[in-house]
Amino acid sequence: MNGFVDDRLRALLPIPVSGSRNGHRMNIIAWIDTAFNGGLVIPRNQVADLGLVKESSAEAILADGSAVELETFACFLDWFGSSYEMQIIANDGVYPLLGTMLLDGRRLDIDYKMRTVEIT
Repeated sequence: MNGFVDDRLRALLPIPVSGSRNGHRMNIIAWIDTAFNGGLVIPRNQVADLGLVKESSAEAILADGSAVELETFACFLDWFGSSYEMQIIANDGVYPLLGTMLLDGRRLDIDYKMRTVEIT
């Protein structure tokens, strides 16, 4: 999978997601966040655009140590040739975040000089 480094030096990756297994996939541009050990966080406005179904709420500990309650939604993600159903977290951010859970077992190469991102 190939992505890019933007002008603000964020490593970004397009990821095809949908609200159903056979539904139309929409590419979201996710910010690779190696400090986040979860899977995927998607801003609420994109959750609504995708038509994702709410599953539950989960407690999370933020980087500042505070505890928050976050809504989780069912999502289908195309990842290295397979479709996976997973729970995503909705937040009030601007960019979706891709965490290390999805990077486990993969190689991440970010070339800031060439502005490229590659996950193999």
